[in-house]
Amino acid sequence: MIISIAPNSAGKSDVVAFKLADQDFCIDIGLVREIRGWAPATLLPHAPDYIKGVINLRGAVVAVVDLAARLGFGPTAPSDRHVIIIVLYEGRVVGLLAELVSDIVTLDEAQMRAVPDIASDPSREFLSGMATFDDGRILRKIDLAQLLPRTAGV
Repeated sequence: MIISIAPNSAGKSDVVAFKLADQDFCIDIGLVREIRGWAPATLLPHAPDYIKGVINLRGAVVAVVDLAARLGFGPTAPSDRHVIIIVLYEGRVVGLLAELVSDIVTLDEAQMRAVPDIASDPSREFLSGMATFDDGRILRKIDLAQLLPRTAGV
């Protein structure tokens, strides 16, 4: 599925919502280039444990990050139900492994909350905010600047 980006009103932003470890997360839609089904990845020697390997994306070699493992939920055992969200961030194309993409959501600034300041929560550094909804659901927004290391390999 290829996603086209439509302009949005001031104070609102569109995000791609997805699930990891039965939890709701999102990233800015402007970063997403493609959503594709799981394809087996080729392992890389000495890669961090959250790197599932690399895939061939129309001739380009793309690293796949296991988001659940990166966020501390444990490694994912991917199946045909899983998806790879292809993102373009700071000139790098990277695949993000998720359970499923659930929706494209328009967020209003009024829905956004700061991530609670809990020193014992190491995953806090990977989140840029949390969107709250009237039904009690919370959508955590991933900060790719913190999530993706600046080293070779991803």
